[in-house]
Amino acid sequence: MTELYGVYPYLVSPLYPDGSVNTGELSRLCEHLIAAGVHGLTPLGSTGEFAYLNRGQRLDVVKTVVNTTNKRVPVIAGVAATTIDDAVKQTRDYIAAGVDGILAILEAYFPLTEKGVESYFRAIAEAAHPLPVVIYTNPQFQRSDLTLPVIERLSYVDNINYIKDASTNTGRLLSIISRTEGRMKVFAASAHIPACVMLIGGVGWMAGPACIVPEQSLALWKMAQQGNWKRVMELQRPLWRINEIFAKYSIAACIKAALNLQGFDVGDPIAPQQPLNDEACAEIAAVLREVGAL
Repeated sequence: MTELYGVYPYLVSPLYPDGSVNTGELSRLCEHLIAAGVHGLTPLGSTGEFAYLNRGQRLDVVKTVVNTTNKRVPVIAGVAATTIDDAVKQTRDYIAAGVDGILAILEAYFPLTEKGVESYFRAIAEAAHPLPVVIYTNPQFQRSDLTLPVIERLSYVDNINYIKDASTNTGRLLSIISRTEGRMKVFAASAHIPACVMLIGGVGWMAGPACIVPEQSLALWKMAQQGNWKRVMELQRPLWRINEIFAKYSIAACIKAALNLQGFDVGDPIAPQQPLNDEACAEIAAVLREVGAL
């Protein structure tokens, strides 16, 4: 089974005005990130606007990333659905396309019981087996979240080996690490301070900001692996400005604006989301310059 660790940028999903995927620019972004040294790529995460894409668009995004990557780094594709049937179909489609693992996201309109939430993730894991599954929890956006008891039970599923928790609660991460006893490894989200997550035992960072600051993200991760925590914090302090700007503006709009500033023609966020105004783009540009990313 592929071992996952390090920096995994959540990729954007660039579209043409007619709704087709801008495969050329997505490939170009993938090549840029691979050249920077990222450990893997994640299409259809939150930054990839999965909730705004139809089935065909999602599959085109995944196929483009898989074909561009050509097994140089792992591709962990996001699966998100309101029903188990749809989630399983997506999982099988993406595995057939050649992904190396699945990021499992629960979309819920009506509240679900713990049993319902658990059954959803177990079904994805079964469909993905033996490929690794990263479960994703984000209580800010999800109607039904993963509780600690459910996470602990899911850690015994042999291919649910990782979790990305975007709760903003670092103590919850420590609880997950303690309760799963090594069966489930933790990735930081943009809602957390990566340095803190690495210190308590996190294995990497899966987040949109890594799309626009890959070199800086990798430098921080490498220093954490060496245990050079003084240097980690020297790198983390200025890099946190990126997280702050993401918290201020819509994440997809912010990432796409930053990439456009960096010369990637990824377009605007998908409607009805709105692109950022000139003032916001100027603020993002200033932050990128502060960290040497523009």
